[in-house]
Amino acid sequence: MTYFALGWDVGGWNCDKNPTSRDALILLDANHHQVGQCWRGNLREVINRADDQQAWLQQIAQLLVLPNDFFEQHPFPIFMGIDTPLGASVAWQELLTNFKAAGQIEDSASNPYLYRATERWLIRQGHTPLSAIKDMIGSQATKGRHLLAKITPYQASCGIWQDPTGRLNAFEAYPSVAKKSPQIQQAFAQIRWQQTRPEPGDIYDAAYCALVAATLASQPDRLAQPPTATPWSEGWIFVPLDALDDLATVNTCP
Repeated sequence: MTYFALGWDVGGWNCDKNPTSRDALILLDANHHQVGQCWRGNLREVINRADDQQAWLQQIAQLLVLPNDFFEQHPFPIFMGIDTPLGASVAWQELLTNFKAAGQIEDSASNPYLYRATERWLIRQGHTPLSAIKDMIGSQATKGRHLLAKITPYQASCGIWQDPTGRLNAFEAYPSVAKKSPQIQQAFAQIRWQQTRPEPGDIYDAAYCALVAATLASQPDRLAQPPTATPWSEGWIFVPLDALDDLATVNTCP
């Protein structure tokens, strides 16, 4: 299958002067060869100008120093891994919209306001995902979901959003877990960079998002898929199975 894997490490809405955390993009082909250049900065104005997926891709091509019509000339499926929460917990939605309390609240890890089902599941796996509610990543979370609402407003399945044509597939990735995957680490070592390998940071995280996107495109069975009971509105964080400690709980959801 021929496809493109786009990785986006998300910065805050006003990350222009943040020295450690900004938006970062990288594009890989099906052979894990970098396409165009890496990019790091603030995507806010690009997102403001992106009224649909075509406008988004044209602007991404410009940022990556590709021809404006690159994606039109190469009309392959695009899988976009995004490092930010793309959903909100059902309990939080109910509290906001219906003023409905969730019942007894105990420890932080099981708090249904602070963590979605996918995050509580990862906590059970021994990982520590950030919470959009308590960990000061609300700016990034709203930025990512804002873009989804503009260019990929349709959910094809739990955790995967698509544009009206079905060509662009957007989903949530988690670089910190991907870095613990032997398969993803091997793929990262084999990336054919267009320029000198960048320093660790946002570009690296975008690259890990792109490699998870490539896995979703070519070998989805190597990623933990959302259990049937997972609420679609909460989304799902796709992580490599070989980065998990307890495979027995893969198909269970708290």
